[in-house]
Amino acid sequence: MEYGWLSWIIIGLIAGALAKWISPGKEPGGLIITIVIGIVGGIIGGWLANNLPIIPRSGGLLWDIILATLGAVLLLWIYRLVSSRTG
Repeated sequence: MEYGWLSWIIIGLIAGALAKWISPGKEPGGLIITIVIGIVGGIIGGWLANNLPIIPRSGGLLWDIILATLGAVLLLWIYRLVSSRTG
């Protein structure tokens, strides 16, 4: 599904907020960081959907939010893994 910049920001905000709710913990926070986490999560989720045959590539807006949220949860997990080793 094709989205404009505003749509990506809104999906990123939703996905980032859901990811922080699903996996709460210590990470930098705030509205901008939540949006960035969600947008990067969407990129990760989209990449996984394109490269893993078990994940469908399309399914509408709800599926895009789910993929972005899963990607954002994975991003938060990686962040915590790296930050626990360095700090």
